Amino acid sequence: MKLNYFPETDSLYIDLIDRASVESREVSAGVVLDYDAEGRIVGIDIDHASQTVDLLRLELQAPHMAVERTVA
Repeated sequence: MKLNYFPETDSLYIDLIDRASVESREVSAGVVLDYDAEGRIVGIDIDHASQTVDLLRLELQAPHMAVERTVA
């Protein structure tokens, strides 16, 4: 999984899996889900990310793993 922030457009793209997107659907204002040919979600695009997401803090929680990083 990759997080990509684009300051020029204030958008955050969460790349869930390395597959081509063939369809995109806006599921709520400023949130677009990208799907592959089999209908699986491959990415999430969030517009106006700095107003929606705390971009200075990243937390990842998974079984047997916990990572927290604060960006200065």
